[in-house]
Amino acid sequence: MKTVNRICQILSIIFALVSLVLFFTPFATITANNIAAEPSVGAELAFRGKLTIADTEYTLATSAEFLFCFCLTVLGLVLSALTFKSKTARYFAPAVGLLAGIYMLVAALGDPMKFVDTRVKEVVFNGTSVVYESSVLLTAIALLVFAVVAAAYLFIDDYIEVMQSKGAKRTIMQRVIGFFKDYKSESKKIVWPGLRDVVKNTVIVLVMCLLVGAFIWILDKGLAELIGLILR
Repeated sequence: MKTVNRICQILSIIFALVSLVLFFTPFATITANNIAAEPSVGAELAFRGKLTIADTEYTLATSAEFLFCFCLTVLGLVLSALTFKSKTARYFAPAVGLLAGIYMLVAALGDPMKFVDTRVKEVVFNGTSVVYESSVLLTAIALLVFAVVAAAYLFIDDYIEVMQSKGAKRTIMQRVIGFFKDYKSESKKIVWPGLRDVVKNTVIVLVMCLLVGAFIWILDKGLAELIGLILR
């Protein structure tokens, strides 16, 4: 079990690193003025990529979606590496990987024009279009695999800790199930007010709102008149 756990921990780092490396491969081919430029690298799209049209180089606007995914990928890699030193990091690594993977998958399956920012300052291209490269989908898959492996490491490592504690601790699933059981038992203790009490309390709240509103209006009106007299 410990061997499988260690393998999952190492694989999570590997897939996080693979996802990051894929950001430095061609992500999209941009066509502007009916001329197809060289494929743009994912990291370039995230950090103001370069676009060369007719021997002229332009600086693209930052593609916020790819920048967000890139930052999450770096964070996931760091958290996976920190699992060797900190047990807390194992909880956040799969969550970050899952968020990045889902977001990247949405971008990969969506319209490229909605995710690749082709704007150039003070320049307007004619007939701009974007076509994804296969690296976009591969990055999404790698991030999702990273999330799955990181989650596997989390649950296996937690199970090993519970076994070593000889029943003194509970697994994550047991804690989650226990939480919902406690929630269910506590919800049964709630005493709901009857219709008469609801109507009564609603009327009281409305009356108090009217009284407070009237007081504020009178105070505001009086202060406005006072300031007017002083200024005159």
